Amino acid sequence: MSVSAVAADRSVCAPLPVLGRDVLVPLVTGGEVDYAALDYAASAPALQRVWDDVAAYAPYYGSVHRGAGYLSQLSTDLFENSRRTIGEFLGCRDEDQVVFTRSTTDSLNLLAAVLPQGTRVFVFETEHHASLLPWEQRPDVAVTYLNAPRTPQQAVDTLEKALAAREPYGPALVCVTGASNVTGELWPVQELAAAAHAHGARIVLDAAQLVPHHPVDLGELDVDWVAFSGHKLYAPFGAGVLAGRADWLRDAEPYLAGGGASRKVSRRTDGGVDVEWHTTAARHEAGSPNVIGAYAIASACQALTEAGFEGLVAREQELIARLRSGLADVPEAAVLSLFGDDAARVGVLSFVVEGWNSSHFAAALSAEYGIGVRDGLFCAHPLVRTLLGSEPQDPGECGAPDAAPGEKSLNAIRVSLGVGTPDEHVDRFLRAVKELVTNGARWNYRTEDGRCVPA
Repeated sequence: MSVSAVAADRSVCAPLPVLGRDVLVPLVTGGEVDYAALDYAASAPALQRVWDDVAAYAPYYGSVHRGAGYLSQLSTDLFENSRRTIGEFLGCRDEDQVVFTRSTTDSLNLLAAVLPQGTRVFVFETEHHASLLPWEQRPDVAVTYLNAPRTPQQAVDTLEKALAAREPYGPALVCVTGASNVTGELWPVQELAAAAHAHGARIVLDAAQLVPHHPVDLGELDVDWVAFSGHKLYAPFGAGVLAGRADWLRDAEPYLAGGGASRKVSRRTDGGVDVEWHTTAARHEAGSPNVIGAYAIASACQALTEAGFEGLVAREQELIARLRSGLADVPEAAVLSLFGDDAARVGVLSFVVEGWNSSHFAAALSAEYGIGVRDGLFCAHPLVRTLLGSEPQDPGECGAPDAAPGEKSLNAIRVSLGVGTPDEHVDRFLRAVKELVTNGARWNYRTEDGRCVPA
């Protein structure tokens, strides 16, 4: 179901309980205020449900696989049931594998490691570094970087043209984000998947910013793999997922060599060893697995499903609409966008403020209003530089990042929300933006280790 269709469902949910909702933080102007966490795109707070589930399991924690004891057997069942729960949440097909990793970055590096020799990878310059950089670690893999599109259709056309022109015609992989971690805009994943498959290529979806905000179904989207991180899905316990087609994963050497990935190891007469590797997801899960991290992701999947994910999406759409409307009332604030104001998006938005360095503005939001946002280039440097290419910046201002000779100092402010965001936090943020633009900061700031901080 599309975001627009989900948003039309008026059964809007209340915010889900998350850890940190009642944490008080000090203000430089005096007093305390409950912390407004508006940096979900970096790491979302843990759902209370996830925390409670993990705490309930913790006394029963044991080694996973091959243990004879009760706790080991219970932990193994929990680990493998978590794999099934996540597979159902993602709409995995019967033949798909769900591999546990450390993060989206780890998942995409795993996929890069198992690509057949000679694969050509196609990736837009607009990607997060996690999906932009892993491919060149393979000297036998060629990478084609595609220019930033300015419409969803242009993205499809650009990919079509690049795939049609590829030489030689061998294995190919397209890597694309589901929702931008900078603009929040949704990408035309189904159309890009159709283009990839029409030209004999496969496609992996970086869903780090999509899975927490919108249902993802591999079968419906027709993607070959999906990668995401638990810490963005309200489960910050150090696990990630790569789910999808098994053949390249099964045919490649293990990502890590060690126990758990091997089925049988024997000595040869010449003094070496022969190894028979697993052909299941265990092939790329060597070492003691992060059972708590896997269970936390499964718990988050269950919590979102039981709460009614479509209602949560509808509520988020109302919040992002309120956020955009409020910023539109501030002429000095310019919202960053690739696809324009009408583009569908999730609860992520970046902007700049005329007359302010973004680090300075973000520091004032935190120190004077107790609001946590992010500033910088958001590990998507080519994209943000493209979006900010014509924006004036003062390199001498507080917190301005270093720039190369002849290059502008560029950074932006990102505000992001999710299922635990209360209405009041969005309202406080908009009031703070208007007050800072109108009256300026009430405190003095200085640069320390490249960051703008209260003096």
